[in-house]
Amino acid sequence: MKNCFVGIDTSNYTTSVALADQGGNIVANLKRPLPVKAGECGLRQSDAVFAHVKNLPDIMSELSAYLSDMTPLAIGVSVTPRDAEGSYMPCFLSGRAAAYSLSASSGAEVLEFSHQSGHIMAAAYSSGEADKLFEGRFLAFHVSGGTTEALLVTPTEDSFTVEIVGGTMDLNAGQLIDRTGVMLGLDFPCGAALERLAKSFDGKVERVRVSVKDGYCNLSGIENKAKALYEKTGDKPATAALVFEAVCDNLIAMTKQLTEKYGDMPVLFAGGVMSNTYMREKLKASFEAYFSEPAFSADNAAGIALLCRKKFLDK
Repeated sequence: MKNCFVGIDTSNYTTSVALADQGGNIVANLKRPLPVKAGECGLRQSDAVFAHVKNLPDIMSELSAYLSDMTPLAIGVSVTPRDAEGSYMPCFLSGRAAAYSLSASSGAEVLEFSHQSGHIMAAAYSSGEADKLFEGRFLAFHVSGGTTEALLVTPTEDSFTVEIVGGTMDLNAGQLIDRTGVMLGLDFPCGAALERLAKSFDGKVERVRVSVKDGYCNLSGIENKAKALYEKTGDKPATAALVFEAVCDNLIAMTKQLTEKYGDMPVLFAGGVMSNTYMREKLKASFEAYFSEPAFSADNAAGIALLCRKKFLDK
């Protein structure tokens, strides 16, 4: 029997489980999206918990097929959104319950992490530059529906220390993208469909004034500009392109301010929004940036499995 490490993550978007082998390779990255009704921009926490409870039996059954010839040495689970005092969302209780249930049946210990640290680890792993990133501190952007933050990350023996050095003062980037998509009649979550619209636009993108100070941005003005453009023109591709270009402009300005303040260092982008290839191309043209593969950018448990392996082996 081969040894492995389990990761479990229950965000407000996706039920995820993953397996890492003893060599640090992801051998399973399983996901189930949470259902959202047409025209809505997300789920209440009570609905998310209920959706996870429905998803977990099926996805854990799928995981058991891998465990038929593998032995879990430890089970990692995300229990908070971030590594910060008071960080809490009820949806993570679902994954915690599943982790301790699996622990009771397998005898493997449970190791707890934050959802954010999982994103950073998954992005670093799939960027192909984890060794370079872990040589010292680096700047990591966690850009999603629930978070838009710039993080000064210092690798530790079993995880990271994370200092928030920038972010949004109002809307998260993922919220902006989803609100725009719903306005255009797209199904939530809207990122992939909105990206297809943006890529189909071949005109001149209307620019939005960047509002960034000391590494912090304001994104609500972009929503207002997008709404005004759509109401005026009815042009869905132009509206989608405006939103993505404006988010990129803010991320570029934030990166410039923060590297001027803290010094040049690698820049890693993590979080569901960063699976967007339209935005990646623009950011790569502006500075040296590292990205995870799309499957490891959106919510997943791979980073939790890898953190679990690292913490267990470094004990």
